[in-house]
Order: sequence, then C-alpha cells, then structure tokens
Amino acid sequence: MPHSKRARLHSLGFASALRETFREGYSRHDFLRDLVAGVTVGIIAIPLAMALAIASGVSPEYGLYTAIIAGFLIALSGGSRYSISGPTAAFVVILYPVTQAFGLAGLLVATLMAGMILVALAVARLGRLIEYIPESVTLGFTSGIAIVIAVLQLKDFFGLDVEASSEAFIERLIDLIAALPGLNLANTCVAALTLGILIVWPKLKLPIPGHLPAIILGALLAAAFIHMGWSVDTIGSRFSYELPDGQMGSGIPPFLPSFEWPWMRPGPNGEPLEWSWSTIRALLPAAFSIAMLGAIESLLCAVVLDGMSGRRHHANGELLGQGLGNLAAPFFGGITATAAIARSATNYKAGAKSPISSMIHALVVLAGLLVLAPMLSWLPMASMAALLVMVAWNMSETPKVVALLKRAPKGDIIVLLTCLSLTVLFDMVLAISAGIVMASLLFMRDLAGMTRFNDITQQRKHVPNGVPEGWKVLKVSGPLFFAAAERVFDELAAYIQDQQGVVLYMDGVPLLDAGGLHGFERFTVFCEKNNIHVITADLQFQPLRTMARAGIKPAPGVQFSPTLEEALVLVNSVAHSR
Repeated sequence: MPHSKRARLHSLGFASALRETFREGYSRHDFLRDLVAGVTVGIIAIPLAMALAIASGVSPEYGLYTAIIAGFLIALSGGSRYSISGPTAAFVVILYPVTQAFGLAGLLVATLMAGMILVALAVARLGRLIEYIPESVTLGFTSGIAIVIAVLQLKDFFGLDVEASSEAFIERLIDLIAALPGLNLANTCVAALTLGILIVWPKLKLPIPGHLPAIILGALLAAAFIHMGWSVDTIGSRFSYELPDGQMGSGIPPFLPSFEWPWMRPGPNGEPLEWSWSTIRALLPAAFSIAMLGAIESLLCAVVLDGMSGRRHHANGELLGQGLGNLAAPFFGGITATAAIARSATNYKAGAKSPISSMIHALVVLAGLLVLAPMLSWLPMASMAALLVMVAWNMSETPKVVALLKRAPKGDIIVLLTCLSLTVLFDMVLAISAGIVMASLLFMRDLAGMTRFNDITQQRKHVPNGVPEGWKVLKVSGPLFFAAAERVFDELAAYIQDQQGVVLYMDGVPLLDAGGLHGFERFTVFCEKNNIHVITADLQFQPLRTMARAGIKPAPGVQFSPTLEEALVLVNSVAHSR
C-alpha cells in the first residue's frame, strides 16, 4: 500500500485499537487473558446471535455469520479495544420490517448501504456524534425498542398461534392478547424455566455465564416434553436448509458462510432482489436508520467501556471499523452488526486486554457453527424468546429511566416519554429526530432565558463615581443568539427610551450570532431615532469578531470601548459636550 494511502487510513483511525495494543506491548499472558475472555463471550454469542437473527426475520445461521465475519473485521479495524460486535437487539425493530418487505436480499443490501454511510461518517470525522444526543433521547428510544422486542417474543414465549403479525404495534399486541387462550403449555414452561435461570443465575456469582445453563436446561426440558409426545418448537423444527445433493436438512447448516452477491439472495418472493430506483428509495431510509443507530450504539458502547477501563477509544476509527464490517458481512450472508454493550462489558470483566479477544470470540462462534450445528438444532424457540426478553429488560435500563423521571427537569421527562412513545407506536428514526429537535428547542428556550440585562448604574463596585443624569449603565449577560436577542434588545429599548445615553457592559456575552447582530443593529437605529447615545464596553472576542466581519463601525451616536472604565470616561465626555 502506498505511503499516502496508509497515512490516510491511520489518520482515520484504521485498526487504531489493535495498533495501540501492539505499540504498548503484547505479552503471552495478555494473549491468555484474551483467549479466556474470547471463549467466554463466544459461548454467550452463539445463542444470542441465533435468537437475534430469528427476531430480525431470518434464519438463525445468518446471525452466526454476522458474529463471525463482522465481529472479526470490526475488531481488526475498529477503534475500541474491548467492544464485541455482532447482531444486537436494538436493530430488531428496523430489520424485521425490512425482511418482511424485501426478504433476506433487501436486508443485506440495506446493511451494505448502511456500511457505506458509516464509512462516510468516519471520513467526515463525525465520531463525536454521540456527544450531541441527550441522555433523555437515548433512554427514550432504547426503552421503546426494548418494549417492542419483548412484545415480539410473546408469540414464541407462549407458543401462540398467530397467523400474521401486523406491523402496527397496537394491532400486533391485540392479536397476541387474543391468541393467549390457546397458549402452548410446554413452550411456556420451557420459556419460564429459561427466563427464571437467567434472572436467578447472576445472584449465584458463578464464573459461568447464565446464558449457557439457561439454554441447556431449557433444551433438556423441551426434549423431555417432546419425548412425552408434547409439541415444542425448536430451531430444527422451524428452520431448514438445502444440502449439496438437493436434500433438505433441518436446523442450521454446518458449513462455512459462502460468498454471494447480497442482492442475489432470496428476496420477498424467494427470487433475487429486483433492482429499481423505487427499491433503492425504499431501502435508503432503512439504511440510514441502521447507520445512525449503529453509530450511536457502537460509540455509546465505547464510551461505557472507557468508563470501565479508564482508557479512551478512537471514535472515528470505531465508526470506520463498524462501516467496514457492515460492508463485508452481507457478501457472506451476515446481517447488520454493531457493538453490543452487554457482551462488551462481559468481555472486559472476563479479563480482555485487546481486540484479539473479540477476534477469538468470532472464531469460537465459527467453531460452534461447524461442530455444534446438530446440537444447536435442538434449542427450543421458547428459550430463544426468553433469552431476548432478558436482553430487552437489560436494554431498557429501567433504573436509569425511573431515576430520570424522578429527578430530571420537566423538559427532559417530556423528551424521554415522547421518544419512547414514538419508537413503540411509529418509528425509531421519527423518535430520535423528534427527540433531538424537542431537546434542542427546550435547550434553546432555557439558554435564551439565561440572557438578560441588569441595571448596575448604582453599583459602586462597577460604577464607583456614578454617571451623569439621564445615563444608564446596563450589564448584559448570556449569549445573544436568535432565540434571545430580539427579546433582550426590545426590553433594553423600552427601559432606556427616556434616557440621554446608555453603556452596554457586555463582558458577560460569550456569543453573538446573526440574530443577535440584527437585534443590535435594530437597537442602535432605535437609539439614533430617539437621540440616545450608545457606548458598548468590553466585548469578548467572538462578538467583537462578528461585529467586525459585519462591518459595524463607530458612528456619531454609537461608540465602542475596550473596558468599562474607559467607557465611563467617554460618558462624561459625551455628557459635557451636549
């Protein structure tokens, strides 16, 4: 690779986490710790990847392909040392409707497009994106996603016979409630046992992840029910694949993921995706949603890991890694991937030292696909549903939501509830967009409320010798931007309309935008018409530069002074000359 290209990749943060690891020194002991952590997370990732693929509307093996391909590439090229990438619960609400409308091919093409957007975000150096999304928005849409995921699992959790699931949340919920009298007792018992173990296991404080015993015991109970003649849905009974000789196998194909153009995979009618401008237009919003959520999730995960480890991730490098992983995975059947907070935290707590643990995790999933496929086919769908119900609960961050509802300002509470409701009832992109707009407007309202002026004419600390009759010294504080400037300057005009002159002491004004500039010019025109002399004192750098660029210069009735002391000297001079 030419030096210039290599330098550009380095500047973007390509493989920054891995390069930093080797720059600091990587020992045999570090590798052993990565090995233990990678195996631990890999064991957890196998059932989760399958469950999340099923929830996204595709066969379980595609979740494994995602963890293998994207998980390895993102770790290799990304900027977060401890992140584990693969299928995540947050994407389910976006991916499921895409799969229903466009099939596997449409989902893979949307993922490919999202990968391009993520790479573009990295090239544009937008890695600090997460800093501009308020916590109320993040908690709102993640809690809403958790509710949708939990509701989607009710069908398999209770073994309900629901013919067609509506895309509308309320209608889907009504259909599920109507089907409850026909619940499958065996499926429900398997799900309840799995969920119970997942809840109780962490309290035992054992080194083995709870996912493994929960899934194994759920499968054993399902096998016992099947032996007794009861009906229990399993991965093997629900999914099938075609063998090289044309025969059909049940469950998961024990083969390596094969290269195939994403658009040549089965579309909505089982045929390859038909390319057209309308198809691209239909997939683009989903791709944008995937990219934005992937960026938010991966950067949020990296920030959480930074807090746990005391290290700092490379934000643009992580976005680049996520983009490259989502660009490559669809060619091997991998669906959308991003960093998962729960698996990444487990990775760090298991002793991980570098991104190599994430690469090992991908290899463990690969080994599981090749060796354990026949056994994985016996996993009950009810256990998969229980696993995702637990993921949804953890994702909802209920304690944080409750704390925010109790302690946060009313504006943040409104934003959170709005984001949550819109995510559940309509669309996550609408929820995030509306939440950010609402939060921005509320923030500007609060910021504008901080901009005010005080009459300091009689304060001897600022005006030790007083000013002549008919003059006021007014201290302006706060940013003079479009949301505050008109109000403040109108109030100033009303306050001094019967005065001979005014000193605007502006050392407390850090910002002056176009709206503030327009308000200032209107104010000086008002003062000129009313024969009121204006002296502006102690402008900070940004407001001074803004006025200079706008060509505002001293005039007979408008003067500028570097300090308040010099402005007061000017007051006496002007007052005596009148």
